[in-house]
Amino acid sequence: MSVTPVEDAMRLKVPLLAQIPQRQITEALKPSTLEIHNDSALHAHHKAMRDSVSKETHFRLVITSEAFRSKMQPARHRMVYALLKEEMEREGGVHALQLKTRTPEEEERQTAREEAEQGGKSGGKSIAEVENV
Repeated sequence: MSVTPVEDAMRLKVPLLAQIPQRQITEALKPSTLEIHNDSALHAHHKAMRDSVSKETHFRLVITSEAFRSKMQPARHRMVYALLKEEMEREGGVHALQLKTRTPEEEERQTAREEAEQGGKSGGKSIAEVENV
């Protein structure tokens, strides 16, 4: 389990205000990799967040999916934003969302580049990472 209830809800698919709906993303995009990072703590001190009804408002997603094939980044991001529309519009919902969308081939190239840069060393994985969804 993670350190916050929203992160737990994302993984357990429990309904919760301001959660990233993993089930919706999984059903629509059938990702081979889905990473959900809760970056809210990094932004809690921002003036705009002081009166927020939720303290879990900033998320970063990494999604690898065949559904992104032949689509430019803006189109890919629109696909994800459409899935998260309610969470983005809800008071106390998602305030900021950073997206990294890629195809399986793009992920393979990135992994190969990272391994080459690290001299073949494997890096650690995020606790928020969910692979082969």
